[in-house]
Amino acid sequence: MSQLLRVHNFCVSRDGFGAGEGQSLERPFGHADPADLISWAGATASWPNRTDPGGTRGLDDYMTREFHRNIGAEIMGRNKFGPQRGPWKDDEWKGWWGDNPPFHTPVFVLTHHQRPSFTLSDTTFHFIDATPEEALNRAKEAAGGRDVRLGGGVATVREFLAADLVDTVHVAVAPVDLGRGEKLWESPDDLDDRFHHEAVPSPSGVTHHLFWRR
Repeated sequence: MSQLLRVHNFCVSRDGFGAGEGQSLERPFGHADPADLISWAGATASWPNRTDPGGTRGLDDYMTREFHRNIGAEIMGRNKFGPQRGPWKDDEWKGWWGDNPPFHTPVFVLTHHQRPSFTLSDTTFHFIDATPEEALNRAKEAAGGRDVRLGGGVATVREFLAADLVDTVHVAVAPVDLGRGEKLWESPDDLDDRFHHEAVPSPSGVTHHLFWRR
């Protein structure tokens, strides 16, 4: 079975924005409140950071569990890794996620300003200046036959979609408008020329849009 490049649990607002304006160390999503976009996942029984028993089951929980299924590597843009721009001032910044990042695989960070790889727990971050095709080839090799997840942010997802490299897409549309920021699409139907598309509403208020290559 061939390896897939998958976008999964990518969250956007009702008006198509995956992040707000003005990203900073204190505000990873810019002016957007991340809870508005991802609270549906945090409420599930399978949310990995859950510290108390309980949580919702059903569709949202299924989508949360699928995040790690058969994933052997991740590709992300530099803006998902951190708020810095331009050359690295130092190598102290290790990402938003603390000492135990949630990926548990090799992660390839796309950047024009390379820095040495490093490992936290069972996640190794590699910093590469590569085309989407080159990055995907490296990630597939590292994934050991499993799929590759395209983690974002918005510009990275759009770049790989434009290169026609993405096999499946799951976008959770939250019932909130951001008004400005980084926009994934004007409408979920924008991808219908290349993908089969189903929209499944959840009791949480989000709508899960599922796309797979025609």
